[in-house]
Amino acid sequence: MSVTRKVSALSRAVVGLCVVFAVLAAAPAQAGSWVHGSYSSIWGTRSFQLWVPTGYQPGEKLPLVVGLHGCLQNPDQFAGLSRLNEKADAERFLVLYPNQALFSNATQCWNFMFSVNQERGVGEPSLIVGMVQWVKSHYAVDERRVYVGGVSAGAVMTSILMACYSDVFTAGMVGAGAMYKAATTASGSLYAMTFGSIYSPDDRGYDAWACSGRPRRTVPVLVVHGTDDDVVNPINGTQTVRQFLQTNDYGDDGADNNSVSNQPTRVVNATSPGGRGYTVRDYVSGGVLRVQQYEIQGMGHAWPGGDPAFPFADPAGPDGTTLMWDFFKQHSR
Repeated sequence: MSVTRKVSALSRAVVGLCVVFAVLAAAPAQAGSWVHGSYSSIWGTRSFQLWVPTGYQPGEKLPLVVGLHGCLQNPDQFAGLSRLNEKADAERFLVLYPNQALFSNATQCWNFMFSVNQERGVGEPSLIVGMVQWVKSHYAVDERRVYVGGVSAGAVMTSILMACYSDVFTAGMVGAGAMYKAATTASGSLYAMTFGSIYSPDDRGYDAWACSGRPRRTVPVLVVHGTDDDVVNPINGTQTVRQFLQTNDYGDDGADNNSVSNQPTRVVNATSPGGRGYTVRDYVSGGVLRVQQYEIQGMGHAWPGGDPAFPFADPAGPDGTTLMWDFFKQHSR
C-alpha cells in the first residue's frame, strides 16, 4: 500500500474518534473587523483570521471566500496586498485567512508538495476545511457560495482544495500557482517551479476528480499567471488550465469524452489601465464558464493590481481581486 493510501486509511479510521476544535482568541467581532482564532485536529494546529465585513447582520447569509497567502506572507500581508477586505466590505462577503505556522514551514509556505497534504481528510487541507466548518457554525454562511483563492503556495493549495473538496468549494482561483499534484516531493516541487510538472495534466485531472470521490460535479477555476514569472514557470498556469479542464470533463458526466473541450470558446486581448497587456481565454461548456485563464504580459511572480506597499504586488496589472470576485460571483452551487 502506498504512503498516500496508508494516510487516507488512517484518516478514515480516526475520523469518528478524533475531536476537532476551534479556540477563539477573542469574542466574535463586530462588523467591519477581525476575528482571530486557531483550529486544531489530529493533523495539527493553525491560526486563522476572519474578516467580518462592514454592515454584517447576524443571521444574514453571506458568501465566504478563503484567502490563502503565499510564502513569506501571513494573513495581514495577503489581505493588504490583495485589498480583499475592501472588496468584501463593498460586495458583502466574509473572508477567512488561514495562517501557515512557522513551526510547520520556516518560510510560511503551505506544504503542498507532500502526499499527506494531497488527499481528502488529511493534513493541511483538512485543517483549512475545518476552519471553514467553524465559520459556518458561528456565522451565517451561504453554503452555495463558498470560494477559495490564493497566490503562489496558497494557489497550489487552492488546486488541492478544489480537487479534494469540490463538495465544499464552489469555485477557486489559482494565482501564480500550479496544478493538483504538480509535485509529490520537495525536490520535485523545485523542478516543477523551474520547468513545469513532469506529470501529465490529463492524468492529474483524473486524480483530482477521484480525490473528491468521483463526483458528478464541475469545479470552476480561474487561473492567473504572469508571462515573466521567474519563480513559478508560466507553463504551470497552462498545465493548471488543462488539468482542471480534464477534471471538469469527468465531473460533468463521469466520463473522459471531451464533453468539456480543451479548446477555448473565446479569446480576448486587452490592456489594463496600468499598461499591462493580457489575454483572457474562456472555456465554456453547457452555457457555464468552467475555466478562465488570464495570461498577463510582462508580469512576474505577483498579485496583479496589488497594493505596492506590500511585496509581490504588480500595480500595473489588472485588479486580480476584482477578477477573482467577478469570476466567483458567476458561480453558485
